[in-house]
Amino acid sequence: MLLTDFDASRQAVINPDMLFSPVPDLPETVVSCFSHVTFERMLNMAADVRVLAELGDANAKYPVYRGLWQGTPLTFALAMVGAPSCVAMLEELHALGAKRFVIFGNCGVLNQQIRDCGIIIPTAAVRDEGTSFHYAPPSDEIPANPKYRGAFEAILRETGVDFTEGKVWTTDAFYRETRGKVALRKAQGCVCVDMECSALMALAQFRGIDVFEFFYAGDNLDREQWDPRSLSTHAKLDEKDRAAYLTLELARKITL
Repeated sequence: MLLTDFDASRQAVINPDMLFSPVPDLPETVVSCFSHVTFERMLNMAADVRVLAELGDANAKYPVYRGLWQGTPLTFALAMVGAPSCVAMLEELHALGAKRFVIFGNCGVLNQQIRDCGIIIPTAAVRDEGTSFHYAPPSDEIPANPKYRGAFEAILRETGVDFTEGKVWTTDAFYRETRGKVALRKAQGCVCVDMECSALMALAQFRGIDVFEFFYAGDNLDREQWDPRSLSTHAKLDEKDRAAYLTLELARKITL
């Protein structure tokens, strides 16, 4: 199979540093999320925000911001959805000078006991996507969040926030999450499903950078009829603001 054809060479034909150069004054810690509404609200929590650079693709431009959270300089960047685009964005931010990333986003739950907007920390990711296989040798799973999980758990306990830990199923095919695959992934120990995590963890291993990702629970796939719950971009924004606050606090603590 093509996905088993991993090449460990550090140099590709096209490398990020051919297209992007380090940006002076770019903070090494990046905070990011996938919802543009929640990202704008998180950006408004910071002080002294200004644009440092710009990323983009054929469809849109994505400003890269510098801002202060409790006096700590951080980089702010809206994450692109889907493993290929999101990994490319992190590659480019790394070429600009970033070394640490804290990312949060929505996920579907495979356990209906996980409440809407509840915090989930992935401990491993099932690699049901393609991008990770270009960054790590073939395997069914990849460890997630080995470095900052303890620090994040401490923040959650300090703030009285309940959380769930477990495997995440990362898939490329949003409209092919079948009943059979949901049952299979649950049997493998997955508690949620997303579209980026396994690829981000493979990138982190390959490039030697730190990536921490967590989720706030969204739609429920663990029932007879699919329940979108807070999947809408504009639903339960206060709870999503809490996830942004937790992200900023972790970023501040790992930067100090």
